[in-house]
Amino acid sequence: MFRHQKELQFEVKVDKPDPMLARQIQEVLGGQFGEMTVMMQYLFQGFNCRGNEKYKDMLMDIGTEEIGHVEMLCSLISQLLDGASPDDQAEAAKDPTIAAIMGGVNPQHLLVSGLGGLPTNSNGVPWNGSYIVASGNLLADMRSNLHAESQGRLQVARLYHMTKDEGVRATFRKMLARDRYHQYQWLAAIEELEAKNGVVVPASFPPEMEKESQPEAYEFWNLSEGTESSDGLWATGSAQDGSGEFVYVKEPVAKGQIPKNKVPAESLHHDLNTIDTLK
Repeated sequence: MFRHQKELQFEVKVDKPDPMLARQIQEVLGGQFGEMTVMMQYLFQGFNCRGNEKYKDMLMDIGTEEIGHVEMLCSLISQLLDGASPDDQAEAAKDPTIAAIMGGVNPQHLLVSGLGGLPTNSNGVPWNGSYIVASGNLLADMRSNLHAESQGRLQVARLYHMTKDEGVRATFRKMLARDRYHQYQWLAAIEELEAKNGVVVPASFPPEMEKESQPEAYEFWNLSEGTESSDGLWATGSAQDGSGEFVYVKEPVAKGQIPKNKVPAESLHHDLNTIDTLK
């Protein structure tokens, strides 16, 4: 059961309307790494979590918080759009740089949402459910969550420097702080899960089951010009789980065969049988 509380988690108050900033903020609302994504990702991970109430409760806590962040951003966008009109888009277009980069005001804010936030990114592309990860494997999901929070915080930090509006910046600072905490949170969960199950996902498929493929678990193949990659920890030293030593393969050799596929039936109209006769 969810219960809506009218007060926002943090105050949202802008200094003045800015329709173009509203368009930019759409990215951290409905973009790939926006608040809608982490909201749905954490909630679906929580809905589907089995057998460990600690992780389920934590996921539901943070997923529900993210619902509040979506509402905060909608409020922020609405305030930035106060008083906007089609004339604003024409005025913005007078500056060729702004017109080229931003295209002025997002027309959907005027035509579709009536000066409100949209479930889209900054270019009007609708939010997509394929953005979220909810695999049923806790460690895999927590790593995905860390990635999502890292990208989301990065985008908010970039937006912070794109405005001088102190009211907007105050909201961003709260979001940046929460995104920082959420990274701490996922790192702690990852550390705990790795201590229990090891660093490789899924732990339920142990290295012994790879049999003759064991060497491939430790080799770094040099497949681009230069050998600078040999300096990384991924190419020398021990694997993170202590199960083997990394090997740098400077000149890797293909170990497979050249594929020779059979010609399909002529009813597929592939024209392959006539290629040799046309030469």
